Amino acid sequence: MGNYQFTSESVCAGHPDKICDQISDAIVDEVIRNDKNGRVAVETMVTKNRVIIVGEISTSAKIHIKRIAREQIKRLGYNDNSLHFTNKSPIEVYIQKQSNEIAIGVDNDGAGDQGLMFGYACLDTDIFMPISITIAHKLAYEIDKARETKALPYLRPDGKTQVTVSYKNGVPDKVVSVIVAVPHSEDAKLDQVKDDIYKKIILPTLLKYNFTIDQNHVVINGTGAWHIGGPSSDSGLTGRKIVVDTYGGYARVGGGCFSGKDPTKVDRSGAYAARYIAKNIVAAKLAEKVEVSLAYFIGAKKPVMSEIETFGSEKKSKKIISDFANGLLDTSVKGILQGLSLRRPLYLKTAAYGHFGREEFPWEKISKRI
Repeated sequence: MGNYQFTSESVCAGHPDKICDQISDAIVDEVIRNDKNGRVAVETMVTKNRVIIVGEISTSAKIHIKRIAREQIKRLGYNDNSLHFTNKSPIEVYIQKQSNEIAIGVDNDGAGDQGLMFGYACLDTDIFMPISITIAHKLAYEIDKARETKALPYLRPDGKTQVTVSYKNGVPDKVVSVIVAVPHSEDAKLDQVKDDIYKKIILPTLLKYNFTIDQNHVVINGTGAWHIGGPSSDSGLTGRKIVVDTYGGYARVGGGCFSGKDPTKVDRSGAYAARYIAKNIVAAKLAEKVEVSLAYFIGAKKPVMSEIETFGSEKKSKKIISDFANGLLDTSVKGILQGLSLRRPLYLKTAAYGHFGREEFPWEKISKRI
């Protein structure tokens, strides 16, 4: 509890790291769409006028990796040669099959990797997510929407948002600062960009969460005009935004990224399971703040660690909470894949604006079993 401030950041879908996440997850979706038991662990790297895709894919389906990558790059708005990165940039692909030593464990319904995973939920928002990352994601989404719909036609792909929230007695009290960086065309004056972003994106977004902010506490393109964003200005790599993907730094993360991995990789599926359990405990009013911890090793059918932390916020006994959690989901690898229906092409949508707090995903569903 107490009084404090907390800051979280998000990035737009055209950010170099997010380009890579989306290419990698588009590949995952294409494999699963054609072969639900296909194995994928791919990473993408982008830089000025270059794309490199590496990793392992084991599938009976024929996958056109370069075509998938070009489709995503085009969708994300990189069609202007002046950005020095487009859907026609050279692509190198280095893919092999999954290691036999890993495959033998996965074939036996075991985990495709080792590691620890955390899931978190709290009462900051009605989606049971921390407020700072929730607002940061929404700002990034609205910036992208304004570019795509031509509401702000001078915007270019890429961008970052950052939100600082003050808490009073442990409850979100006000938004202290908002920081936005977004590239724009040369014919747009910086003052116009600042005014439009503040009035058309920041204020309406904050109002949805019952907040407002004075323009003196907003920073937009703090170093001045920003014209060229994307991979020509900063390289990108799959999995480099794990804090953006999870809880904005407000809760622990296991360290393994999600994107580019099929759901037998527990870095991904285990984190989804942990979030599902944590969210349902809070939604059932059994506790106000919950962190679920899981850990696996390669080939493990069940977690070697499974813990629930309520930070003293529990409303029922630890046994009642544990029994409730055990009834929600079987946290064996097979149980997670089946219980959350993860062998389907739903991963591309996760690769921008966060993996949690979005109702379209099965790990965000609230169980009726109370």
